[in-house]
Amino acid sequence: MQRSSTPAGQDLEAISRNGGVFRRMASRIPTYMTDLRENPAWLPMFLLARTIPFRKAHWLTAKPAAIVSRTRDSMFGDLKADAIATELKRSGIYPGLKLPNAIIEGIARFARETPCFGNFDRKLEFLPQDHQEAERLFRRAILSGHHYERVLKCDAAIAVQQDPLLLEVARHYLGDGAKLITTRTWWSFPTSSPSDAELSRASFKFHFDLDDWRMLKFFFYLSDVDEEAGPHVYVRGSHNRRRLKHQLTLLVGHPAHEVVGFYGQQNVMTLTGGAGTGFVEDPFGFHMGTPAKTKPRLMMEVGFGVSKPSRRRFHGEPVVR
Repeated sequence: MQRSSTPAGQDLEAISRNGGVFRRMASRIPTYMTDLRENPAWLPMFLLARTIPFRKAHWLTAKPAAIVSRTRDSMFGDLKADAIATELKRSGIYPGLKLPNAIIEGIARFARETPCFGNFDRKLEFLPQDHQEAERLFRRAILSGHHYERVLKCDAAIAVQQDPLLLEVARHYLGDGAKLITTRTWWSFPTSSPSDAELSRASFKFHFDLDDWRMLKFFFYLSDVDEEAGPHVYVRGSHNRRRLKHQLTLLVGHPAHEVVGFYGQQNVMTLTGGAGTGFVEDPFGFHMGTPAKTKPRLMMEVGFGVSKPSRRRFHGEPVVR
């Protein structure tokens, strides 16, 4: 995997613009209310897990991982879960994962042949190779295409989800109660005319995730990703230190100049690499996806947490159905 520092210049600032943030928050209120009705414990997590003192208090409840003998081999070879967890505790990210070719080919084939949903909207359904035609048909820029629950029909994706190393790392890092909460695949598409509102989505600005008190996410590129194909960006060390201003707000996304200025340019990692490149991160650290500029990016995520996942909607789906 290739890693590089990312300049805090005009490109990142354009990605990190704040336009329409209050409209987006207002549009999520029905989803938040339904989350609360389904799981009353969601509200204290949503309000308090963004603060370092309450997060540290919750981490104290984590039970050490019990020593369990592995019953089958991992597709990732002899990587040590405890060593990966140690690096995660230090920097928030471990970039040394690699998928086997057969798994890459299996997931990529599924993703090419399975219709996806554009811009998190189930009304925008199309095959990925028909992206430009879909933009003309739906008369809007389409930056992403998610498969949602359809990924659970992909044997290669399930093999990654169930690989013993992933759960071992999660248990060593999050504690013995770590559990699988998300599996998803999605496309990021280059488009010639994205609107400011589309580019100002939280995923395209520095942000942190608040899906749970304690989280861990594995990411895998299923296509070659260079600087022009929407690489993932992570700020090392930002998972365990947080500017007070970034704790005392309901916003999770913040401008690039604020994030880079406080946490340091030297800690900003841009992750590029060939198909199969993988990394695992604590998503409470500041991170972002960047828009694909010249070619589509196919990506997979497997996430772990300590609380029960939502029953109503698939991960990443921002609407109440």
